[in-house]
Order: sequence, then C-alpha cells, then structure tokens
Amino acid sequence: MNGNNHLPSVTHPSYFFNRPMPKGLEGLTELALDLRWTWSHFSDRLWERLDPVAWDRMANPYFILQSVSQARLEEAACDQDLKRDLQIWLKQRQQYLQDPGWFGQEYSVPPFAGVAYFSMEFGLSEALPIYSGGLGILAGDHLKTASDLGVPLVAVGLLYQQGYFRQMLSPEAWQIEAYPYNDPISLPIIPAVDRAGGWLRVKLTLPGRTLLIRVWQASVGKVRLYLLDSNDPLNNPRDRSVTANLYPAGQEQRLIQEIVLGIGGWMALEALDFSIDVCHLNEGHAAFVIFARALSMMRKTGLSFPVALAATRAGNVFTTHTPVEAAFDRYAPSLIRPYAEYLAAVLQIPVADLMALGRQDRHNMDEPFNMAYLAVRGAGCINGVSRLHGTVSRSLFRPLFPRWPEEDIPVGHITNGVHVPSWDSPVADELWTRVCGKGRWGTTLEELCPLIEKVPDEELWEFRMAQRQRLVGYVRRRLVRQLQEHGVSGEDLQLARHVLDPNVLTLGFARRFTEYKRPTLLLTDPERISRLMRDPQRPVQLIVAGKAHPHDQEGKRLVQALAKFSEQPELRDRVVFLEDYEISLAQELVAGVDVWLNTPRRPQEASGTSGMKVLVNGGLNFSELDGWWAEGYTSDVGWRIGGPSISDGPDRDAREAEQLYHVLEQEIIPAFYDRNHHGYPRTWLARVRASMSQLTPRYSSNRMMREYVTTVYAPAARSYQSRIDKNGTTAKDLSDWQAHLDENWRWLRFGTLDISEEKEHFVFRVQVFCGELNPHWLQVELFANQSEDHEASRTILPSREPIPGMVNAFVYSGEVPTSRPADHYTPRIVPFHPWASVPLEACYIYWRS
Repeated sequence: MNGNNHLPSVTHPSYFFNRPMPKGLEGLTELALDLRWTWSHFSDRLWERLDPVAWDRMANPYFILQSVSQARLEEAACDQDLKRDLQIWLKQRQQYLQDPGWFGQEYSVPPFAGVAYFSMEFGLSEALPIYSGGLGILAGDHLKTASDLGVPLVAVGLLYQQGYFRQMLSPEAWQIEAYPYNDPISLPIIPAVDRAGGWLRVKLTLPGRTLLIRVWQASVGKVRLYLLDSNDPLNNPRDRSVTANLYPAGQEQRLIQEIVLGIGGWMALEALDFSIDVCHLNEGHAAFVIFARALSMMRKTGLSFPVALAATRAGNVFTTHTPVEAAFDRYAPSLIRPYAEYLAAVLQIPVADLMALGRQDRHNMDEPFNMAYLAVRGAGCINGVSRLHGTVSRSLFRPLFPRWPEEDIPVGHITNGVHVPSWDSPVADELWTRVCGKGRWGTTLEELCPLIEKVPDEELWEFRMAQRQRLVGYVRRRLVRQLQEHGVSGEDLQLARHVLDPNVLTLGFARRFTEYKRPTLLLTDPERISRLMRDPQRPVQLIVAGKAHPHDQEGKRLVQALAKFSEQPELRDRVVFLEDYEISLAQELVAGVDVWLNTPRRPQEASGTSGMKVLVNGGLNFSELDGWWAEGYTSDVGWRIGGPSISDGPDRDAREAEQLYHVLEQEIIPAFYDRNHHGYPRTWLARVRASMSQLTPRYSSNRMMREYVTTVYAPAARSYQSRIDKNGTTAKDLSDWQAHLDENWRWLRFGTLDISEEKEHFVFRVQVFCGELNPHWLQVELFANQSEDHEASRTILPSREPIPGMVNAFVYSGEVPTSRPADHYTPRIVPFHPWASVPLEACYIYWRS
C-alpha cells in the first residue's frame, strides 16, 4: 500500500504541535505517536519514569510529552538509564517495522495489495477514547495483529469530540455519565497530509450543503488508522457536531455518521493514494462504502452502477457481530430519502433501486432501510464471529433468501481472537518469554502448546499467586482513589486499603451491563453467595466492573444492584465494584482473577472476547455455553453454565443460577483449596495448564487474522481482480446474467420425475422446461434436509439431454446412494455462473413440489 506497508518516521505538519525534545530524547515523540506502546511492557518503564503520576492516571505518552515541564525533560536528558532504554526501544521499533512478519514470509508474491478495515469504533487504548465495548476492542486487536503479522491493512474510523461516556455512581449507586472533551492536540494522532502538503480534508456533499471532513492519522505499529472529524470551523454548527458522540441518540446524526464513515472514508483513502483490493466492514455501520467504491469504479471505467457493483462487491467483506435482528441499524424512509435521492442521482439509478438494497421486500416503499441488509447485498463474503453466531446469523438473514434452506444461507464464521500481547501482564509476559521465546506471538503458534504444558506445578502456582497479589494491590489503590473522588470518610478509605485477600479464590465479572447478559444471576440467592464469600475456611471474593448504555434503564438498575451488594458491611472486604470500566482496568482484571464469570442468555452472545483475555494469564473460564465458549469449552479447561441446546422457559434463569451455585460449591471452590502436601492445588493447576496451552493459541487474534487472510481476504482479492480485468468483462457478464435471471426466472417449471434403483444407487431423471433461460446459467440439484441419522445433502444432476420435440427443455439425471430413502430428496433449480456466489448474488430457487 503506497508501495510500502511499513510506516516511516512520524513527521508533523509545520503548523501542528511538535515540542522540541532535549538532545538525547529526540525519539520520544516518534515513540509516543506509535500506539505500539499499548502492547509493550518495556516501553511502559520509559513513560512511568518521565511522569509517574500522569502515567498512572492517563497512560498517554503523547499527553505526558506535552504536559511535562521543560525542567523535567532536561533532567531526563541527563538520565543515562532512561536514554539507554530509549535507544533500545527505538532500535527494537526499527527492527519491528522492517520485519516482514508472517505475511511477508508466507507470501513471496502478496495475494492482495491492501485491505481497508472500516469500523465505527476502535479500542486501542484509553489514551484514544473512541470505543465503547467489545466491537471496538476487537477492532483495535485486529489492527495490532495486522501490524504484528505484516498484513497490508489500513483502517478508517471516526474521531469523536466526546466519545463514549465515563462512569461514576451516585450515592444511591445509580450510574452517572460524564462526557469529557477529547482535545485532539492531547491525543496520539496527527493531521493526515494531502498531496499538496496541507491538512487533508474531504468534501462530502449532503442535501443542500457540503460537509468538510478533517482527516487525522494514528500509527499502530505498521498499520495506519485514519479518523474522520466533522469539527471543522467552516462547517455549520450542526454539522460540526456530527462526530461529537459515539452512538448519538438522534437518528439523523447517526445516519450522517455512517455516511461519513463509509463514503467519506473511501474518499479519504483515494485522496491518500491507497491501493485497495478488499474492504472489510466491521459491522453494517460502514455499508455506505459499498456505494462509494462502486461510484469510484464507475468514474474510472465508465461502467454502469449494476456492473460496478458486480465488480466491487467481490472485494467487500462483511463481518456481523449482531445476535438479534432488532439490533440492526434501521432508518425510516422519510429520514433517509433525501440522502438516498442525491446518492441515486450520482449513481445514475432510480432511488427505488437504491432503497431496495436495504430492504427485505425490495418493493415495500414503507419498509425501513436496514444497513445490515445493504451490507449483505453489497458484499462478496459474510461471516459471523463464532461458530454458534454463524448459525444464529444464518437464521437472522434467512428472510433475504426466501425458500432457501437455512444451511445454504451464505454466512460463514471466523471466531474472534484477542491480541495476546495487549492482554498479558508483565508477569505473564515474563513466563511465556522464558518458556516459549520472545517472538512467540508472531509465529503460527502450534509449537507453543507442548512448551507451556511442561511448566511445573510450583512455577505455575507462584505465577498465579503473583498475578492475584498484583491485582489485589491495584484494586485497593483504584478503590481508594474512587472513594476519595466521592468524598468519603477517612475510616472508609482505611477499609478500602485492605479489601480483598491475595490468598483467596478471586472471581471477576466485568462487561457491558444489559439484561441479556444477566449480570445479577450470581445474586439470585444473595444469602447463598454471601455464605460462600464469608466461609472462614474456603472463602470467595468478587471484583465487578461494567457500564450500562446511557439509555438502558434496566442496565443501570443491574449496575445499581451489584454496586449495592458490594456495599454491605459484612461483604465489603470480599466484593468490590470498580467504576468506569475501560481498557486499563480490564487489563488488570483479566491478569489477576482466578475465574472469569460470564452469564449471557444463550444464544445472544455473538462471540465475547473478555474470557479469552484471561487465558494467557492463567485464569479459568466459568461461562454460559454461548459465543466462543460454546466451541472452546471442555471439562479439562474450565466450567460451563447451561448446555449445548437452548432450554428456554420461565424458570431458565433460576435453573442456571442453581447450576452456577452448584458448580461453585462442588467443583470450583474444592479444586482451588484442595492442596497436596507441598501446598499446591494439583487439580486446579492441571486445568490452568490445559487452558493456557490449548486455548491461548486457539483464541489468539494471530489465528483469527491468518484465517481472514487465507480464507477471506485472499479469495476476495482474487475474485475482485478477476472481475475488473479487461475493463470489467466478467462483471459485465455477471450483470447481464443477473438481469436475465430477473426477467426470465418465473418461466421455469419442472416436468415428470422418474426414480429407479440400480445396484446401490437411486437414479433420478427429471424434466426441466427452461423457458427463456439459458440452461448453462442453471444448475439442477437434489436436496435432502438434515435428519436424525443424516446430514443435509446437495447433489448436482450432471447429465442433461434435450427432450425431443420440445424447445429449451431437458432431462437432467444423476444418482445418489440408497443409504437414505429416495423420498428424502427433492429436485430444485438454482442459478449458476462460474464466477458468481450463489445465493449471495442470485437468491432465486425453484423447488419441484
């Protein structure tokens, strides 16, 4: 991309902040602007020594460089140890940027020029607060992994003036939201530079006005992230606030944000001369890039919109994270129509055709415009984020493929993973480095399993003890600061300095608080769980954190319930609720807890990645069999709530709460406290060892990214290139094929069906009358549903013979084994084109009744 995937040294436009550094510290600005420090324990030491207070509160090196006094900088320039560490880190960074990574080693000829990754939020660090939860954290980990593996990827998001809220609790433990202003000058970003050397601005035409979008650049190792910002003084006051808030309450502001992300984002990449083969849409929020990319193709080639869409959609990838249909973004026809009319005019298509791309019923003018439906109809590949979520998503999108069996709905899955170097503690990093080597997370990971399995009990237990002790110290300090901000008494502060016990079994529960996640399932029987916590021989302690959406009143009630529970005098040393859940708090929790608790109502957790983050640190999972845990769980690596099937009903929560208590009482607590004569919990450590060795590599984003490259990005790029070759010859052919199907599919019909048995096969012969359709563009199949004894089956009838005396009519024949009854099979006709993805690009299907 731009001929080189590696980032050069950071340079500032002359008019932007660039504080001169004293001699010997010149490289500090470059390091502060490279967000690779978010996954480096070594570089933490530099910033902590420079300003320990600011580092503890902000964890933002760029802010430190701006706010620290000149006298402190001059003093640091005389610190030989600091300068030595700086030179070591600068050298390591240069080696890192020059390393081709897994991608460069795997592909002597890259299979694609570049991937553009679009997301409404990116969770890289609280120093760049443009994320709210799991979607953003996943996006941030995606960029970090692309950098580590050398994948040529560039990302596009929005720069929010306020971003997501910061949480405090009232005296009644009710959530209060604060929206601090994100001053761009203190964030680790710089203006993107246009061809003329100025600050890049994109002009986006909206109904009746032009919106100016400023473009900022963040560096994430070898990857660039471009952030779009409407807060330009030349915009009107209303438009300046378009990117004010992450997920604003107003529908129109949300719509314009998504137009900015998709259309403005593509325009920015073109202005920066990136060569893009694959557009990856992280959720449907960015689906307007489908129109922008097709329009760009139209302008370059003179192709019509249908042909340009047929060409470009092959290179569009849509990852859905939504487990319920109600969560898709929808816009009322009256709201979106003015924007759709302008866009349709530019694309030279009827507005009804554009609106149809976002509707289940293309002809229903009153149906809202659904961004996920647009993403499906403009992508060449769709995936969920876990195996179970793939199944759920096929059900969600089935209405777009009428009469197709659910197993044929074109949604696959790539299970999420986490960027392990971002989530391992310094103690874990030291252990894995000693056992598996320094470059372990840049490899294919398979060799790590047997190495970590050999860690002896005594070393593993000391490792876990150190992690828990570190967490307890952190929680005490944070709780004291939290209570000081609330103005509590000195006595309460003194008690806070002694909460928790580094020798006690520690549970962690931290996530977004919403009803389906059932955060209070643990409190179903408050006395029972209190009894476990106060047990004098085998106590349990709990650390809780999490936010509710500002408009989710039930979520806030759940926050209040757990916060109130933690305030009970008899439990104050056993239960702690920490306010303002964010990345740095999450990093401490996943490092130190013994058991990570997760209680969603299956199957409403698309993937969930928080439990993956404890794996590298030796924590264990106790979770509902939902999302990733539905495929990761075995009895030797953790514990489960619920079962592999959904057992719904009014008593479901009560049944699963009882199971939660039973497993705690009968399995988890005994395993932790039963010690051998050396003082080690052998059964517990066997689970820790199995979890670390088997699951950490499997649920690393390294594995996830390699799957995307080999099974999604590379095939998508090949398909895209084949369609644009020779001025779009294949795309034109596909567009003609689709138009021919639209016009003539209704004239298809079946004739007689003859079934005979020969040896161990049934032979099917069925008449097909093609009407005006070219038989080369059809495929006749036998389909059998999944049954108790058989998998679903699809068999092509390969032989085609003309029916004498009939026009465009044929007998199709083929055979299937007699291992299942003949009446299980039904003939059907589906579209066929050697370059098409069916039913994604042609959802027609005709069954013989």
